[in-house]
Amino acid sequence: MAAGLKTVILLSFVLAVGFLLIILSCALWANWLPFLVALIFVLAPLPNALFAHCGADDFSAHESTASAVDLGRFITATVVVTGFALPIVLTHSEVIKPAACVMSIIGGGLVYGTILAYAAAFRQDYSEFD
Repeated sequence: MAAGLKTVILLSFVLAVGFLLIILSCALWANWLPFLVALIFVLAPLPNALFAHCGADDFSAHESTASAVDLGRFITATVVVTGFALPIVLTHSEVIKPAACVMSIIGGGLVYGTILAYAAAFRQDYSEFD
């Protein structure tokens, strides 16, 4: 089933709410360090997207090409954990306020979730025989 206009509108609304929370977590307390979370979550899917195409072709064994895909997943997971941990570390060191930490984590989760949902909704599976 193809994703339609309602899906795009919903995803754009959720993405806007996520960025709004991140920007408010910075602007309300005049500390722009939580904005790094937005950058981290926007860049998080890139290793997965880049290494996904390093997979198998028709002439290679499945075991020999899985390492590139696994490396991409590992780097993506590391970046996502960093995105969630950075506000917590900044709060623990009293650089940002706890409310800014919560807003930044929720906003970052919404941004990353929107990117994943967009990729899942508009994925095109290529088949040689379709």
